[in-house]
Amino acid sequence: MEERRRIDRVKYQAKGVVVVCDTGEKYFVETQNVSPLGIGFTMPAGSPQIMGKDIIIVADTLIMYADVTRQVQKEDGSFEVGISARKFTPEVLEYLFNHIAGNDEE
Repeated sequence: MEERRRIDRVKYQAKGVVVVCDTGEKYFVETQNVSPLGIGFTMPAGSPQIMGKDIIIVADTLIMYADVTRQVQKEDGSFEVGISARKFTPEVLEYLFNHIAGNDEE
């Protein structure tokens, strides 16, 4: 069956930060494109593998909770990363509110 609905990504270049949910590790990234269902971004050479991990990405005014579904190394050693959006859970929202407000109570 052919998919009738199509949501294309649009170019969206911004500096961002990725937080790996289970470890709290933070990485600076550059977004490339965005759709309501995901984001494509690049990570610098030497970045760790985050494939299959739950992340939160913050870029400009955009915050997305997502699964990393693709991480491909480019010729220059950097990585192209694709993510698929997830619904926010109460735990993730609590984490965001605590850290955005500066209340690092963990």
